Amino acid sequence: MPRFLFEASYTVEGLKGLRRQGGSGRREAVAKAAQSVGGRLEHFYFAFGDHDAFAVADLPDNESAAAFALAVSEAGGASVRTVVLLTPEEVDAAAKHSVEYRPPIEWEARHF
Repeated sequence: MPRFLFEASYTVEGLKGLRRQGGSGRREAVAKAAQSVGGRLEHFYFAFGDHDAFAVADLPDNESAAAFALAVSEAGGASVRTVVLLTPEEVDAAAKHSVEYRPPIEWEARHF
């Protein structure tokens, strides 16, 4: 099952709710949301910095991840950024693909 990282930044109202419900209450809410789209919450952490919370979830597909993020953002307590996570084996497989690509500028033009 694909894995996704959700980075959440709480709004003022979201922080008020966090104070009322506590961190474990928010983790449980996120776990139930992941289950509701056919997935499971793997990890949930709070953090200092640009984002207030990080969740890693196994979800069935991109549509489920989008539905999850839309529901959280639409509720108004947090804004969410979604990152698709790849396993090392998926990167190994990707590295074996042949891709035809021409950069927007010529290589020689970038070196003086």
